[in-house]
Amino acid sequence: MATPRTSRVDPLTVEVVELIGTVVARYHEEYEREAGQHALTGSQARLLALLTLEPLPMRQIAVRLKCEPSNVTGIVDRLEARGLVERRPDPQDRRVKLAAVTDEGRRTARKLRDGLSFAREPLAELSHEERVVLRDLLARMLG
Repeated sequence: MATPRTSRVDPLTVEVVELIGTVVARYHEEYEREAGQHALTGSQARLLALLTLEPLPMRQIAVRLKCEPSNVTGIVDRLEARGLVERRPDPQDRRVKLAAVTDEGRRTARKLRDGLSFAREPLAELSHEERVVLRDLLARMLG
């Protein structure tokens, strides 16, 4: 008769997973708090920050923010109503609409970023070499 396999939880694994969770929670909490100072949700603030890098189609925004395209449409609608984002045709495919930050949106994103500490640069305490090791280990964990 086979004995049931008992699995032991490695205390180091528990600690690492808890630390990863704490980093993610701290990042999101700070982002939400600062976004609220600008009458934005955290999702709106992250989308606005993303669009300061380049205009993007809705599908690509959804992939980068890891959410449904229908959610992105609603977020863009609300940001557009405030004059922070605009939709424009993609110069390479006029059938595709890009979401692009406006000048006012860029100013708001800059103010929001200036109000962040940990979330602005969560890896600030790590050297370049440590960041590379961390990236490689996380990528390996994810397969």
